[in-house]
Amino acid sequence: MYLGLGSNVGDRKKSFKKVVSSFLDNKNIEHLKIASIYETKPYGEVEQENFLNTVIYFETSFTLTELFKLTKNLENEIGRIKRKNWGPREIDIDILLFNDLVYKDNKLSIPHKDLLNRDFVLIPLLELNDKLIHPKEKKEIKQFLYKLTDQYIVKKIRMDFD
Repeated sequence: MYLGLGSNVGDRKKSFKKVVSSFLDNKNIEHLKIASIYETKPYGEVEQENFLNTVIYFETSFTLTELFKLTKNLENEIGRIKRKNWGPREIDIDILLFNDLVYKDNKLSIPHKDLLNRDFVLIPLLELNDKLIHPKEKKEIKQFLYKLTDQYIVKKIRMDFD
């Protein structure tokens, strides 16, 4: 499983640490890996503060529905406030890939619908696995990175999770 994390409100690093700590403490999650953290310009047309973004990988016995509920509960626990679409957020946890599943309903799209449009998702995703195949497109994900015209990454951020 691959999740994208993003935050641009409050103590962004603390929000990331809470997510990682929660996943490390969860008996249904194993082999957690964290990509580099990047400061990024906002995606979309909303003027706001820069984000921190990363991708995490793990193995789990959760179903997609259980994982979705876990991520939404964790966002609420950290204090995410619903604002306008594409707006500022204390924490955003997106399910990017769930094994090789291709799925869509009114709340969730797997693989994530904007996965291939964001350098701040593709670059950390490829740090964790540079051989990933997009389950719907059936092509290596790194092929899509070269096609991006917009760049959102400002710089890499050093962060310890100890």
